[in-house]
Amino acid sequence: MKKILFYSLSLMFLLTACKVEKNEEKEKKEEVKTEAYVSFGKEISADNAITKDEMAKKFESMNVGDTLNVKFASNIAEVCQKKGCWIKVPLDNEKTSFVKFKDYAFFMPFNSAESKVILNGKAFKSEVSVEELQHYAKDAGKSEEEIAKIVEPKVTYSFLADGVLLEAKADEE
Repeated sequence: MKKILFYSLSLMFLLTACKVEKNEEKEKKEEVKTEAYVSFGKEISADNAITKDEMAKKFESMNVGDTLNVKFASNIAEVCQKKGCWIKVPLDNEKTSFVKFKDYAFFMPFNSAESKVILNGKAFKSEVSVEELQHYAKDAGKSEEEIAKIVEPKVTYSFLADGVLLEAKADEE
């Protein structure tokens, strides 16, 4: 009788222990799914990020040379295909912002185009030289004909990001 009782209790203990382990694994998987972003650079949160439309309005009100500390959300339209050292993000239907990364400290994955991002850093309006515009066009893989058409400097909406949250792809989860 003692043997039966001992084996029964042992079996119940083993079954319970296995169930607890499975629950812990399930909880870990759920935690990973709630993490929607991969962080680059300075650690930031998604809290209090303004929309890309609000950012477009802020850029419009700035003068060339003005700087503004801000955090905003958008999608990546284009990524540097040499290093991932810059991205372009749409602000509204007509405007885009050219984003570099502070101190060249981090880069975006080549396949991050069309992903949602939250950018934290300094927004500024600037004038970009013809030489620099041609360099960026070359980095983007533009043809020699397209590069040759760049003959005037351009006022741009620039952003120097110190921290970025990049939407995690489903296969990364």
